Amino acid sequence: MQTRFILIETSHAGNVGAAARALKVMGFDDLVLVAPRWPNVLRKEETIQRASGANDVLTKARVVNTLDEALAGVTHLCATAMTPRDFGPPTRSPRDHFAELTKPGAPEQSVAFLFGCERFGMKNEDVYRCHVALSIPTHPQFGSLNLGSAIQVIAYDWRVALGGFAVQDVIAPADKADAQQVAGMLTHWEQALTDIGFLDPAAPKKLMPRLNQLFNRVDLSPEEIHILRGVAKAMIQTAESKSPAKR
Repeated sequence: MQTRFILIETSHAGNVGAAARALKVMGFDDLVLVAPRWPNVLRKEETIQRASGANDVLTKARVVNTLDEALAGVTHLCATAMTPRDFGPPTRSPRDHFAELTKPGAPEQSVAFLFGCERFGMKNEDVYRCHVALSIPTHPQFGSLNLGSAIQVIAYDWRVALGGFAVQDVIAPADKADAQQVAGMLTHWEQALTDIGFLDPAAPKKLMPRLNQLFNRVDLSPEEIHILRGVAKAMIQTAESKSPAKR
């Protein structure tokens, strides 16, 4: 679905940068500012610093004079208001409402999320235009969220409803050692364990098959095989240095 985030009469440049950052990390980039305090807010140093690299979102963002301009092409309006308004739209939690918007068979919409100014929130007349008022569930005795945090929560919940992103592993999967490498390492360990007196070749029992199964479960990498063979080599050298024949 097409998604737009609309900030109405924003007074702090840093919040515009924080909004851009929140959108970018959730994969959104349609940001519209309605009559912000600073006409050049998208170019202010504080905005750019708080965006933390989301400069492409700032570059694409638009500044307009009226809410009507910001709503062009939008079919579903979501106010963000902690306090329900008399005669206003129904108040729902973001996740409950997003589940309705994205359920199978639901019509595709062009969705806009509206955020009011930092000090007073959304005006009644702007809330009345919306189809729903989203209220983020917070602690009953302290529900104050700053603008950047509120945008991040809404953007995250909406992205999850749309399907979300896969978790990225910061470490690339290691290559697995092949069977020949594992077998060679086990032969090396069998010699080392024999030399230090831990393994009796005359009565080996099931030690080596058990070690074989243990290492198979671990899915060793070639680098780990190299480490284990280094340990085996050190054990053999230590046993040789203590052997009576070496004294």
